[in-house]
Amino acid sequence: MLNADRTDPAVLRELIATELLAARERTGQLTGAVDDADLVAQHSPLMSPLVWDLAHIGNQEELWLLRNVGGRDPMHPEIDPLYDAFEHPRAERPRLPLLPPDEARAYAYEVRGRVLDLLAASPLEGAPLLDAGFAFGMIAQHEQQHDETMLITHQLRQGPAVLDAPPPPAAGGPVAPEVLVPAGPFTMGTDTEPWALDNERPAHSVDLPAFWLDTVPVSNAAYQEFIADGGYRDPRWWTPAGWEHRTAAGLTAPLFWTREGGQWLRRRFGQVEPVPPDEPVLHVSWYEADAYARWAGRRLPTEAEWEKAARHDPVSGRSRRFPWGDEPPGPEHANLGQRHLRPAPVGAYPAGESPCGARQLIGDVWEWTSSDFTGYPGFRAWPYREYSEVFFGPEYKVLRGGSFAVAPVACRGTFRNWDYPVRRQIFSGFRTARDVGVDA
Repeated sequence: MLNADRTDPAVLRELIATELLAARERTGQLTGAVDDADLVAQHSPLMSPLVWDLAHIGNQEELWLLRNVGGRDPMHPEIDPLYDAFEHPRAERPRLPLLPPDEARAYAYEVRGRVLDLLAASPLEGAPLLDAGFAFGMIAQHEQQHDETMLITHQLRQGPAVLDAPPPPAAGGPVAPEVLVPAGPFTMGTDTEPWALDNERPAHSVDLPAFWLDTVPVSNAAYQEFIADGGYRDPRWWTPAGWEHRTAAGLTAPLFWTREGGQWLRRRFGQVEPVPPDEPVLHVSWYEADAYARWAGRRLPTEAEWEKAARHDPVSGRSRRFPWGDEPPGPEHANLGQRHLRPAPVGAYPAGESPCGARQLIGDVWEWTSSDFTGYPGFRAWPYREYSEVFFGPEYKVLRGGSFAVAPVACRGTFRNWDYPVRRQIFSGFRTARDVGVDA
């Protein structure tokens, strides 16, 4: 459906409704899997109570669609400050007079009903927020982004497993360790993706020298070699800030890993299991990814290098929407949408291979890059500064590609994520690169 004819209002309405309903179904699964005590609890100071996310989703939908697009009066203006993500840090939210679970569900349900009525009558053109259904697409992406956040909360919560999903497909056979991305210009960003967010715009040409890139993300087995070689004990591999953080935080392995009886175990959504050697390493910070790359005699790719490897087609000279082409992601292309509750083994999804031969650039794990989060040349904040512009600067590092927890509507070759270099609770991994002429 993501490639639907958006010039046909009826087709566009169906696409929007499909994406909104898919997001709400997932929200219902994540909030319905636990009892009310779990919903109101804060499972980590890094995360909101699940019930806050639920009402925040409804509040943002009301604000942007019912009020801004529909011109409706506020339903409950008194709750707006409670669900303003900039007014209250996550650590403070459990102490706010939040809507209890039943009221939060009822509020989100009422908002959604009114939004679907608004959608049925909307011309979906004639104003920037309406053109191509942008505001509706933005809200569908917003809800799916919070669904990923809630899935992170599920990973952090203690207690028995409450979520389940089938395993991902097996690896697609042996692959070369690295691929060559040729030198030359490519088009980074987009002017044409109708639901792209402001930090993905505008499209602009970037000229890069040739470089080598890992064909697949760094695996658990490879990362264990770094640990076994004393990588966490050797300051040579760490930036000064990284070493200071590693020491202060006592980091010795990825988050959720423990060593028992000579074996590495991990906790995954309430289950303890051996660390699978062939899966991409998960829950590592930027500092850990950067240290591994230095230890391996390599480096993290820049954001531009990552996007060129994922999108540039040297035959046509154009940039694709996705590594495999312009068609939306299918289950054969990438591990997305919480279809599986874990990354697929490295080398999986040969149908999702990019023109340069790299695999799993979309889905499985967010991939840290070496780049700070900044705006592109000609960037314009829209429709509000607080989505991305207020985060621009060297304190945030860019992640690319999405994880198994990202929905297709919120994942494309131009999509940008960012976080502090210390963050590990996110579904983050990485792959490494090297300059041409530098030995592997």
